[in-house]
Amino acid sequence: MTEALEIVTFRLKPGKTAGFAAAFAAANEPVSDWLRRQPGFLSRHLAERGNSWIDVVRWQSREDAQAAAEKIMAEIGDYAAFQAIDPESIDMSHALVIASA
Repeated sequence: MTEALEIVTFRLKPGKTAGFAAAFAAANEPVSDWLRRQPGFLSRHLAERGNSWIDVVRWQSREDAQAAAEKIMAEIGDYAAFQAIDPESIDMSHALVIASA
């Protein structure tokens, strides 16, 4: 089975930056908590790049990543931090891992 990376880039709505990173860094943060319960989840990293954000999730397989992506919004889409994201800016892709160090 080949590991996969889910790469999501997005921007926040104007005025929604304050507290966004802190919310995602909390130990019981809902998205990370939900991800940890999904089959195949390995790790998650959230990064800020200027006025955009990058959320990288490592999965045991592309199938695991796609299964989670298909149900996340239905299950926790009302989470407050999601409401801070500009929906028009979201770009999600999946890539197979070729090498790791």
